[in-house]
Amino acid sequence: MKKNYVKVALVAVVAAAMSVSVLSSAQSAAKTFYIASDLPLQGGSADQSTSTNNAIKLLLKQMGGKAGAYTIKFREYDNSTAAKGSWDDAQCAKNAQAHVAKRDELGVMGTYNSGCAKIIVPILNQDPSGPMVMVSNANTNPGLTKAWGPGEPTKYYPTGLRNYWRVVTTDDNQGAAAASFAQSLGVKSVYVLNDRQTYGQGVATAFTSNAKKLGLNVLSAGDAGEGWDDKAPNYEALFTKIAALKPDMVYVGGIFDLNGGQLVKDKVKYLGDNTKVKFMMPDGFTGYPDFLALPEAQGAYLSFTGLSIDQFPKGGAAEKFQAAYLKEYKVPPTSSFSVYGAAAAQVILDAIARSNGTRKDVFAKMKTVDIPATKSVVGTRLKFDDAGDIMSRDITILIVKSNTETFVKKLTVK
Repeated sequence: MKKNYVKVALVAVVAAAMSVSVLSSAQSAAKTFYIASDLPLQGGSADQSTSTNNAIKLLLKQMGGKAGAYTIKFREYDNSTAAKGSWDDAQCAKNAQAHVAKRDELGVMGTYNSGCAKIIVPILNQDPSGPMVMVSNANTNPGLTKAWGPGEPTKYYPTGLRNYWRVVTTDDNQGAAAASFAQSLGVKSVYVLNDRQTYGQGVATAFTSNAKKLGLNVLSAGDAGEGWDDKAPNYEALFTKIAALKPDMVYVGGIFDLNGGQLVKDKVKYLGDNTKVKFMMPDGFTGYPDFLALPEAQGAYLSFTGLSIDQFPKGGAAEKFQAAYLKEYKVPPTSSFSVYGAAAAQVILDAIARSNGTRKDVFAKMKTVDIPATKSVVGTRLKFDDAGDIMSRDITILIVKSNTETFVKKLTVK
């Protein structure tokens, strides 16, 4: 996190507090409010973010644009920049200030990237009429809710109140499940890479730690393995070095956006196909058509911090939502994360429906959200622990086959 952006943003929040200490009676009596999404709409994640927004729009349409007595509208925020092609620190801080300033906005669905969430959450936390709630469909870095890095998670909640929730489980669970699955494949040695960002380093650390506990020989140095340069034209030197160590598997902690295509191509070029040296990635590689289309991606394993779409229970709200999405948009959702975006919005709308229409009361009602599996758009119960983590800890293992993500098995972390 770049602290200068957060400091500027917090100053803006303090200034807002001087002029608006609470919602006026006229505002709290309003019948029309907004929920927002905060996602990267440019770069490699753009298609997935668009699909997520479409899922939220469909959910609102099915609800008649209502949550309880209130009319609900939708705003889309872009936390990416064209220059960067992904989420941007300054844009995340700017968006956080905008959320606080929009007095008719009651909750935020997002973010996709954990690093962006670590910038936005503290700003929303200090909203003078809140704190303002945020529910993520995709953040998996443990530090947002658990002791992980220095000062985490306390430093994200300066008021001492937890205003953040997520509908997917965390990377400590994902890493444990991935390491266990690797062992089940007969893997005895593994080289770990990370994309040098918050998410990638976190999931790589979790995998490394659990792999060592299981007795696997981790050939890479450091808690998170070796970072790759996302600006490199190729990875010949990296994989030539790794090839000499003769690993059974290469595990990649990171997102496909960060030159993942070249990384995948060069892994196969210098180490052999994914049956010779196994290849595994976390959910930062799921939902990317460009990844799935690569010949070198075939046979690679993926993990996802929830249920994959094809594993949603039949006969309930989840199955009906999939059918409705296909009818509305003529194509299926880009990834499971897209539908989990609708689940995150479903949670926010449940809290709004039971509130008095103020941010403060929406925050209070979030603590008692409990949507049963039969009504959840992802088919699992939407209930949270005191830290803000979803109580369902399902991990789906997938394999890339014929350019699609194909189910292998479901693991539930106890």
